[in-house]
Amino acid sequence: MRPPNKKMGIRIDRQFRIARIWSNRQIRRLASIFTGDIVNVSAWDDRDKEGGYYREYFSNASGYYCTNYAGARGYQQRENEYFVDLTKDVPEELKRRFDVVFNHTTLEHIFEVRRAFKNLCEMTRDIVIIVVPFSQVQHEKESYKDYWRFTPSCIRELFRENEMEVVYEAESEHRRSAIYLLFVASRNPQKWKERMPKYEPITEAGSSIGFQWSLKELKRKVLRKY
Repeated sequence: MRPPNKKMGIRIDRQFRIARIWSNRQIRRLASIFTGDIVNVSAWDDRDKEGGYYREYFSNASGYYCTNYAGARGYQQRENEYFVDLTKDVPEELKRRFDVVFNHTTLEHIFEVRRAFKNLCEMTRDIVIIVVPFSQVQHEKESYKDYWRFTPSCIRELFRENEMEVVYEAESEHRRSAIYLLFVASRNPQKWKERMPKYEPITEAGSSIGFQWSLKELKRKVLRKY
């Protein structure tokens, strides 16, 4: 029997992890800009999957909260945690409750995605930050399914539908890995024009998919073979 291929393990890990690392760097870059009450929706226990917690990113928050729903990693009745089912109407007390609503890679697992998106927008007084997959391997378990992939046009239209405007967007562009999109939208876009990092709207998401080997990579591949 062959011993485990460590290099193959690294490649598989990279395929799944590098997009998360990218999105975490983006969130760190943006998080300190925001103040007020911030909520991580469908947060589990708020871990960033790099050994830290997202609450640590938002250093200028006056209050930090999480929401969860029932399930394998669901509602635990912790301090500053709310019970929220994104497929149902948001409780009245949570409408416009927060200054910033943050949601990381949850929407692909909710079949009623337009309702879930509307709920995220209804919970905020101003800002919504979302991370969604443009492309990645299907991932689901008995406790959750995997339904959707998103384009930049789709996200912009969903925000428009909920009377919000995009003020920042970015795409992970690592080859041979999942591709994430990160969007920030506001109810008060003029307020953020000078405060957000400069960006170019995404015009060709996934342009790295199927990209051919560079000459350097091709040489390395041939030498490894022989």
